[in-house]
Amino acid sequence: MIAVAGGPGSGTTTLCRLLAARLGATHVYAGLVFRGLAAEQGMDVVAFSRFAEGRPEVDEELDRRMIESARTGDVVLDARLSAWHAARAGVPALRVLLAVRPEVAAQRVARREGRADVDEVRRENAEREASETRRYRDLYGFNPTDRSHYDLVIDSSAASAEEIAQRIVEELHVRGRKAGTPGEVAAPL
Repeated sequence: MIAVAGGPGSGTTTLCRLLAARLGATHVYAGLVFRGLAAEQGMDVVAFSRFAEGRPEVDEELDRRMIESARTGDVVLDARLSAWHAARAGVPALRVLLAVRPEVAAQRVARREGRADVDEVRRENAEREASETRRYRDLYGFNPTDRSHYDLVIDSSAASAEEIAQRIVEELHVRGRKAGTPGEVAAPL
């Protein structure tokens, strides 16, 4: 299993789709579940993030589903808490954090959402990340931006998804060789 985390605009979803296709794994995307929950409440992601701060059941349900998915086998988890999900599921995983410069993240999100005001998107990204960090710290005592939780930290600001995917696949092979059997992957997909 591969557990990929990163903030808005870091490229986690693009990377996870690519990795899942390349490795024949299932892409499990927490953002899609969270966006669906937000839409059910008639809110955008920023507003729903604030809403969820006072309602731990929102995160608990999302996380329960992610942990279940992690236990199913060949998955690429795509979530801010992916390293935490993998640990709670009790499965070995290559844990990856994608870092990105705030201005690059804002440009990516603005382009994806068809928005012109990149400064506003940058402020919203910062608010969303702060909100999520508070929620996860309060609920689980886990800070998803703490680099010590990850096996690899990759700056995606100037790297393509293909380059990052190649780096991760290489790391899987290195870990497999360290396990003692050529070609065997120590952190199963």
